[in-house]
Amino acid sequence: MNENVAEGAFAEAADLSAETDPTAAVCLFHSLADPARLTILRHLALGEHRVVDLTAHLGLAQSTTSAHLACLRDCGLVSSRTVGRASMYSLAVSRELMDLLSAAERLLAATRDAVTLCPTYGHRHGDQAQS
Repeated sequence: MNENVAEGAFAEAADLSAETDPTAAVCLFHSLADPARLTILRHLALGEHRVVDLTAHLGLAQSTTSAHLACLRDCGLVSSRTVGRASMYSLAVSRELMDLLSAAERLLAATRDAVTLCPTYGHRHGDQAQS
């Protein structure tokens, strides 16, 4: 694709996104903003898991892990199925989510540490940015 065509496509997408309500996108990114939820999604990218497996991996209480899974399920990112007395969790939209996370990794690589240095989000909740 030549550069002019790419710029035109980007401008068209920007025009469309400026007209749409950002509420759904804000909710999506908020659901991904919690470190535990992001870790759950990355773990589920490896395959289906039970709550007990995720709880052990995260080192969180079962109720906390379940609450994070409920949030992700309500957002349409995670699905579950019952096997006996256990619920098995998996990614509901694996390809799209992996595309989004890959794009985020590319963006983070391009911006380097600007996000962690951001005065609004870089040092939230007393966290220290890594140098």
